Amino acid sequence: MATIRRYPFLSHLRSAPTMYAVHTSAGRLRHTGPGTAFWFRPLSAAISEVPVDDRELPVVAHARTADLQDVTVALTVSFRFAEPETVAQRIDFGVDPDTGAWSATPLEQVEQVVTESASALARDAVATLTVARAVTAGTADLADRIVSGLRSDDRLVSTGIGVLGVRIRAVRADADMERALQTPAREAAQTEADAATSTRRALAVDRERAIAENELANRIELAAREAGLVAQEGLNARRRAEEAAAAALVETTARVERDDLVAGAQAQRTRTLGAAEADAQAARLAAYDGVDPSVLTALTLQELARHLPEIGHLTVTPDLLTTALAGLVGPKES
Repeated sequence: MATIRRYPFLSHLRSAPTMYAVHTSAGRLRHTGPGTAFWFRPLSAAISEVPVDDRELPVVAHARTADLQDVTVALTVSFRFAEPETVAQRIDFGVDPDTGAWSATPLEQVEQVVTESASALARDAVATLTVARAVTAGTADLADRIVSGLRSDDRLVSTGIGVLGVRIRAVRADADMERALQTPAREAAQTEADAATSTRRALAVDRERAIAENELANRIELAAREAGLVAQEGLNARRRAEEAAAAALVETTARVERDDLVAGAQAQRTRTLGAAEADAQAARLAAYDGVDPSVLTALTLQELARHLPEIGHLTVTPDLLTTALAGLVGPKES
């Protein structure tokens, strides 16, 4: 918006560098240019101010594809007023000489024109594409066609509007159609994921089988070693038993021979002692031969008394005393 200072009978206008001012008075062009400043008479001046900076206009167009599917095209149109004087003649960019503000809404009018042209071109371009082509790979071609159509639009060219470019932000179908279009890609991705999972599982199975085979081979080897160990232990035990039996046989034989020797010695000793005792007994009997029987009886009693236990009390009856005295006196002579 221009800055206007009012003075008696005159006013002063200063425009921004991005605003192109056009001053006419009495049908004659007085001042033109961007960022200009000048004096003017408020009662006779007609001033327009046209922006000359680059402008961005977002546009949303609804179109139908060649296969009769509704899509939404979101795009941004970059434009500028290439011929400000022509624009000032075709569109009302007049400013109030008192405030410097636009008297009308020229930018809204320009945006409406650009929006209608861009939407029409987008619909025409999408109508030649299938929904899959428009959604997935048609953005570059679509933008080129819209730019070409806008730059050749007679209304925009005659108005002095220059189109700098078009950017396609998105081409969207409805939710169901987008899910249907996404399904093949998702299925392909899922197939690849399943294949990778199967490959990984196959590798895991191969590794597990190799590990199991290795463990089985180790177990077989350990079992073979254990069988050899058991056989060797059995052989060792058998050898120990044989050695123990042989040692026991030798010990038993030695013990039997020792017992035989001891028994023979004892038998010999017994025979020798028996013979000696027999000779002694025979000698004693020979010594007692011819001895009076009473004497033998007394000797017998004496020997018996040595082997009897101790007698604390002895009772002598008359009969016993008579018999003993009679034996001592001897038989009466007849």
